[in-house]
Amino acid sequence: MRTKSLATRGKGDRDGTRLALRYSSIMHSDSVATVWDALRATRWSPPGSASSDQARRGTYVSALEQAEQLFRAAAGVGTAARPLLAFYGLSQAGRAISAASSLLEWELKGHGVKTIDLAADLPSVRIKSDPASSAGSFARLSTLLDSPLWGNSPIALNELWDLLPENDCVPLLDRGQNRRTPLWIGTDSLWIESHPLAVVPVVGFPAWLVDGKTEKSTLDDYLAAYPGARDYHSFRNLQGNPNLPAFTAHKDGRGELQMNWLVRGGESVDRVESWEWLTSKSRLCLGTWYFFPAIGQNPLGLHPLMAWWAILHALSMLARYQPGEWASHIDVNRSSYAMSVERLLRRAVDVVPRLVLETLHQFAL
Repeated sequence: MRTKSLATRGKGDRDGTRLALRYSSIMHSDSVATVWDALRATRWSPPGSASSDQARRGTYVSALEQAEQLFRAAAGVGTAARPLLAFYGLSQAGRAISAASSLLEWELKGHGVKTIDLAADLPSVRIKSDPASSAGSFARLSTLLDSPLWGNSPIALNELWDLLPENDCVPLLDRGQNRRTPLWIGTDSLWIESHPLAVVPVVGFPAWLVDGKTEKSTLDDYLAAYPGARDYHSFRNLQGNPNLPAFTAHKDGRGELQMNWLVRGGESVDRVESWEWLTSKSRLCLGTWYFFPAIGQNPLGLHPLMAWWAILHALSMLARYQPGEWASHIDVNRSSYAMSVERLLRRAVDVVPRLVLETLHQFAL
């Protein structure tokens, strides 16, 4: 359950308002130390429900301190140990988020997610979310963030890997035309004038789709994995042919397409309503709105914080319980996955704290 937004909260939330005003510059700071400074600054007067409940306050303050120490430690070690520290840092940050939230059952117990097939090839290691563990950290945070669980139907690490925007051009194992990565939305380009359609560029289509010969049916098949995007109204077409999308190719080979959605059954709506409608169909990640692909039979894509949670859990379990296999996966002399894993874990100590701040900003303050 989400708490009220900053815009609707009262004068008692002055500290949250100050954080909101500084939020954009902090999120885009070159230094993750600035992000931790912003998180530390919330501890003397915790946000949300942690402000008035002593038990929640105690958990918020202590868990956030532990999260910071664990992430700082993770930044100082190599790939062999980094997933252990980064995962437990995120786990403690999750406890702080839950303490600040409006969840009645806010105390987190256990992981609530399980990694199996640890001896498999790295992309084939699988992760299960445990629906029976409603008190588990993963389940509770997923409830808070409207992020789906997938029960006992395991999802391969390779598929979860592709859910992170940071991995869009760095697959663990390229699945070719079956690969789906987040598509970002240019919400700043929404028309100022009232109009029945929300019109925005959608960016991140794979190169194979951006070849000038793609037909509407192929685009529809591709977008079937994106619950928020698939019910579009129309798109900019090629040479007036309504069946040929007019993609614009970027330097990295990925493509952009102007797409249109009918917001309110043909009635004209203003820019604010168009923005609200589009953001209700997408998820925020580090200041950018994305259409995230769904996994399994879920009607929603994972929240990016929960995708990181599942991936870091899998990597930490490998490092902890299969140290020999883990060492072979991260050996740059022997493993094709090593550089991708190194890069992801370097990004983790920078990106995850920013997501924690963004999540607190959205759901707790």
